[in-house]
Amino acid sequence: MSRVYNFSAGPAVLPEDVLREMAQEMMDYRGCGMSVMEMSHRSKEFETILEQAKADLRELLGIPENYEVLFIQGGAHLQFAMVPMNLMKNRVADYIVTGQWAKKALSEAKLYGTANKIATSEDETFSYIPDCSDLPISENADYVHICENNTIYGTKFHTLPNTKGKPLVADVSSCFLSEPMDVSRYGLIYGGVQKNIGPAGMAIVIIRKDLISEETLEGTPTYLKYKIHADAGSLYNTPNCYCIYACGKVFEWLKRMGGLSAMKKINEEKAAVLYDFLDHSKLFHGTVRKEDRSLMNVPFVTGSKELDGRFVEEAKLAGLQNLKGHRSVGGMRASIYNAMPIQGVKALVAFMEKFEKENG
Repeated sequence: MSRVYNFSAGPAVLPEDVLREMAQEMMDYRGCGMSVMEMSHRSKEFETILEQAKADLRELLGIPENYEVLFIQGGAHLQFAMVPMNLMKNRVADYIVTGQWAKKALSEAKLYGTANKIATSEDETFSYIPDCSDLPISENADYVHICENNTIYGTKFHTLPNTKGKPLVADVSSCFLSEPMDVSRYGLIYGGVQKNIGPAGMAIVIIRKDLISEETLEGTPTYLKYKIHADAGSLYNTPNCYCIYACGKVFEWLKRMGGLSAMKKINEEKAAVLYDFLDHSKLFHGTVRKEDRSLMNVPFVTGSKELDGRFVEEAKLAGLQNLKGHRSVGGMRASIYNAMPIQGVKALVAFMEKFEKENG
C-alpha cells in the first residue's frame, strides 16, 4: 500500500526523507553494528547524537546561552505538573485558558497552589484568543501560562500576552518549530514532540537558567526537578534515546529546508490553500475567528453531523486519513504540520470540492 496523507493531530506525519534515513540506519547506525534503539545512552555514538540535536535546536531557534535545553520523557502532560512543582515558589500562578490542554494545565496547577484563570475564550467554545494586552496579573504570580497553539480548536496566539514582567510559560506542542520564535520573551517553553517534531513519548523543555533551582515544592520527586535534568545534560536516567535521535533528524531536515523563516512561509502557503477554500465554500466552514487561526490545525464542519461522518469515511477511502475532529468537539480537523506536503493539502481541497458537488 502506498503512503496516505496523514492529517492526524499527533502522533503525526513525519518527513519522508527522515523516515528513509532512519530506515537505512535501523540495523546499523553509521558502521557501529547496532541500531540506535540498542546502543547505550552513555556511548560516544549516542552522546554525539544528543549533543548534535541540542546544537541544531539551538541554531534553529536562536536559543540564547542563558537557556537550558532539556529532553524529558512523559510528554506535555507531565509538564503540566513539573512547571508548578519547579516554578511555583509563591504558590501562585496565572493561566490563560484557550482550550482543552490549557484547561488541563490549570487543573493540574491547582494541586500545588493558587492557579488563577485570568482570561479565557470558553464563552465561545474556544474559537478565538482573548485580548491579553492588559490582564489582571496577580502581584505575587510566579509565572503566566499559555497554550500557544490550540490543537483541538485551531487557534494561535499571534501576539504574546503582556505578562507585566512575570515569566511567560508556553506549551508550544502543536506549533513547535513551525515558525521563528524570540525565545528571550519566554521564561520556559515546553512541548510534546509527537505533533511536529518526532515520535511520541518525550517533551522538549527550554528554560531560562535563573528559573532552575534546587528549591522545588516539598514532595517533588527527584526525576521531576528541572535542575536534575539540567545538571545531568538530559542523561539523569536512560532517556528516550530513539526519540531524541528522530528529533535530531527532523532538526537536520528543517535546516536543509532553509530554517524556520522558510518553514513559516511554506506553512502559510499550505494553510492559505485550505482556508481560502473554506472561506468560499457553501458546504464547509471553519470554526475559528480569522485573526486567530492556526497554521497547524484547521477545524471545519458542514453543519450536519451525518455529513461530517460521511465525509471522514469517504476521505479515508481516498487516502486522506485522520480527519475526524477531536471527540470533545466533533466535526473535522486537518493538522497540516511541517511534514505535510502542500500536495496533501491540495488533495484534501480537491476531495472537499468533489464532496461538496455531490452533497451540496
